[in-house]
Amino acid sequence: QVQVVESGGGSVQSGGSLRLSCVGSGVTAANYCLGWFRRAPGREREGLVAIAPAGTTTYVESVKGRFTISQDIPKNTIYLQMNSLKPEDTAIYYCAAGRFDYCPGSWSQSFEYNYWGQGTQVTVSS
Repeated sequence: QVQVVESGGGSVQSGGSLRLSCVGSGVTAANYCLGWFRRAPGREREGLVAIAPAGTTTYVESVKGRFTISQDIPKNTIYLQMNSLKPEDTAIYYCAAGRFDYCPGSWSQSFEYNYWGQGTQVTVSS
């Protein structure tokens, strides 16, 4: 059974940092495109960043320079380091896995991913 489970969410003040983790079972970072998404209140789910098995990363412009994705393949875990957080980063953050050995050009589209975590809440106060 495939599962991805996020953790690490919480509440921080504007300018603060958080690190999210996503652990996979039944899915290996070596065989999947892994992405981080978020859904803010009243908004559509948004793709933020993806990492391919080879380690290539792709970011959406709004988080580039502030968020960093990394992977630990032996631990089957990816991380999202979030710095300089802003109130508009408040959202539920999701990890997703797509059965590719690369990340497609449509990596930011939800339909590309086969497995989703339950989400972890991030709240940034001003």
